[in-house]
Amino acid sequence: MPVKSSVSWNAMLSGYLLNGKLDLAQKLFDEMPQRDLVSWNIMLSGYIKNKNFGAARILFDQMPVKDVVSWNALLSGYAQNGYVDDARRIFLRMPVKNEISWNGLLAMYVQNGRIEEARKLFESKDNWPLVSWNCLLGGYLRKKMLAEAKVLFYKMPVKDQVSWNTIISCYAQNDDLEEARRLFDESPIKDVFTWTSLLSGYVQNRMVDEARRIFDEMPEKNEVSWNAMIAGYVQSKRMDLAREFFEAMPCKNISSWNTMITGYAQIGDITHARSLFHCMPNRDCISWAAIIAGYAQSGNSEEALRMFVQMKRDGGRINRSAFTCVLSTSADIAAFEFGKQIHGRLVKAGYHTGCYVGNALLSMYCKCGSIDEAYDVFEEIAEKDAVSWNTMIIGYARHGFGKQALRQFESMKEAGIRPDDVTMVIVDTFYILKYYFESTVKLFLHYSICLQLLNPELLNAIVCKDCSHVLWVASATELYTSSDIGFCLNLCTVVKVSVFVLFLQVGVLSACGHTGLIDKGIEHFYSMARDYGIVTNPRHYTCMIDLLSRAGRLDDAQNLMKDMPCEPDAATWGALLGASRIHGNTELGEKAAEMIFGLEPWNAGMYVLLSNLYAASGRWRDVSKMRLKMRDTGVRKMPGYSWVEMQNQMHLFSVGDTMHPDSKRIYAFLEELELLMKQEGYVSATKLVLHDVDEEEKEHMLKYHSEKLAVAFAILNVPSGRPIRVMKNLRVCGDCHTAIKLISKIVGRLIIVRDSNRFHHFSEAKPIPAVTEFVAQLQILELLDNTIFTAGYKAVLHIHAIVEEWEIVELMQQIDLKKKTPMKKKPLFVKNGAIGLCRV
Repeated sequence: MPVKSSVSWNAMLSGYLLNGKLDLAQKLFDEMPQRDLVSWNIMLSGYIKNKNFGAARILFDQMPVKDVVSWNALLSGYAQNGYVDDARRIFLRMPVKNEISWNGLLAMYVQNGRIEEARKLFESKDNWPLVSWNCLLGGYLRKKMLAEAKVLFYKMPVKDQVSWNTIISCYAQNDDLEEARRLFDESPIKDVFTWTSLLSGYVQNRMVDEARRIFDEMPEKNEVSWNAMIAGYVQSKRMDLAREFFEAMPCKNISSWNTMITGYAQIGDITHARSLFHCMPNRDCISWAAIIAGYAQSGNSEEALRMFVQMKRDGGRINRSAFTCVLSTSADIAAFEFGKQIHGRLVKAGYHTGCYVGNALLSMYCKCGSIDEAYDVFEEIAEKDAVSWNTMIIGYARHGFGKQALRQFESMKEAGIRPDDVTMVIVDTFYILKYYFESTVKLFLHYSICLQLLNPELLNAIVCKDCSHVLWVASATELYTSSDIGFCLNLCTVVKVSVFVLFLQVGVLSACGHTGLIDKGIEHFYSMARDYGIVTNPRHYTCMIDLLSRAGRLDDAQNLMKDMPCEPDAATWGALLGASRIHGNTELGEKAAEMIFGLEPWNAGMYVLLSNLYAASGRWRDVSKMRLKMRDTGVRKMPGYSWVEMQNQMHLFSVGDTMHPDSKRIYAFLEELELLMKQEGYVSATKLVLHDVDEEEKEHMLKYHSEKLAVAFAILNVPSGRPIRVMKNLRVCGDCHTAIKLISKIVGRLIIVRDSNRFHHFSEAKPIPAVTEFVAQLQILELLDNTIFTAGYKAVLHIHAIVEEWEIVELMQQIDLKKKTPMKKKPLFVKNGAIGLCRV
């Protein structure tokens, strides 16, 4: 080109910047023989577009002449990137302002949630264009300021379709569907966005049938309309209709796929969720988070973690939801080291100080027993909410730090945080109730009003009557306390309505059912409404039906089902099916199973229960039919695994597992244990083996269940004196329960098995006089209440230079260490030593 005009130079400059070639643009700008105002503005806009605000500000200050375009470019750059105060200062310095300047500042205030400053700016000037009115109206919508939005809407001199759509959406999203419908009918022009705004409001309020009628009336539909209907059916768990809409959708986008995967995952149908996930043309972080959550919710924690690793390999962006789900899964299977690795990634991503992710980290460390790390995370959370405080209190209480739990609760109140639900705090306090009874009862009474608002699902208390300790487990918090059912029921009497409300919300009924206190459970069930005005809900009825069915009162259970105020759900029928299996009532079991399959055809556990019922009755053909039915419907029985974490390594076992490096040693040890168990009267529960084989083969199949392998491995490898902790993804079988109870007695070890339903504590060592077992000084190293030493406290004792955890059952006498003779008075304060009845 022989002669280059300024237009040519500017065109090239714009071309480089539009293609992101900032270095070439800068070089060209420096080489320009003459730069006009357009050149400077183009370069300024280029820096701002590439978020190089430092260079943009330097260039702006070097400009020989600035016009309103220059000022607006700088203002827009700061405003669009959240630099509110800087943008406002630039606006105030502008010698000349036009409509773009005013609209830019107004939009910045609205986008950054500073709605009061936006309102003041709007009121400081007249003659705003329509786009500004709509901008402020949208701001009121985002802040849910309905009254202000309505006033502004009716003040508008002119309204366009955006105005009508915004105000309709405002009311629809804030649950005022009556006003939204009135405005919809009043709207002079209705486009697809008008219809979709109203449709989305009905979906949001779970009025999916009304939303369907609106959808059918729509003259034109877009992707948002289709996705709204799919989301509505997913929310109401009507996946058949959601799938129908999904298949009919003319152009599926990634949001449609994600909604369907999430829907299937939420109802436990991981087969369909996985199938859709693998069919997706494209995946984003939400897709990965949905499938990871699906595996975790269905109990397949290992697959959830595997999918997370696969997501990293595929280079997928990891969002907060995926991180949080994986942290929860790591906690569920006690994968401490993996959880720490996730923590490191969160720190790199800058997510760790946020409340949502911080709470997940906090929960993971608490569940894995790392209280110090949990507290460090707690301190780093920038804005702690009630969940943060409650999780920390749970962590302290769950691991026996009763005083710290109470101190944390007091700090919570001092920080001005009122628990959004006192459930977790109260249950945690109950953990130390035996030790701080008076103060805890006062706490219960103090929060009696709050307790009326508790969510019953947080207190699904579960007990296991066959273990040496009865366990209460809050299913939402997985917090447990070693207590007994009598103590729980007595507590209900002591603190009357407040605690009665707390435990009767499913907890006491479930506890009575599992401990065999049938009459007590019935008494509590009928006294709920009669004496305390508590409205019974379906979960209460399910607990009662389970309670009656377990006791063999199947007719009473069926009569109660007929009296239910609503239709029985799958859980209720499941209780009846489980009891039919226990009591061998095949006819009733088939009836219950038929109802369950109609409600939850994907529920693999119920297929297995019915198959087991047939097997127990010797109906092997029907067992084969059930297996074929499971195969045809795509339902798979989840394989059982047990695992132990030791020295930051996970040791996983399946039934008959021979892959572990210590297999020979484990199997040999189990053979030795079996001989000792038989001397104690152990007989294999071969009736639990639901296969058509002879008795000898049944005994062999029971011998090497995964939980027995894991327990044997832990006994061989966990140092003496430490509790043995085993996890299982399914329920512990009856034979293994009996066997582990005897093993605990033989080896004198505390064994804790956590299965899919509850914790099992096995501690069969009988209390023995400490002085006959250890002729030694029992020096107190640490007590829960300074130096006060009374029965019921846990203490750490130093015995022959070995530190072990003991429970003091009863104090007998104090000893003088110099004379080695008993002292006359019973000790309350231990200074020298003591003889006591102890249990490891």
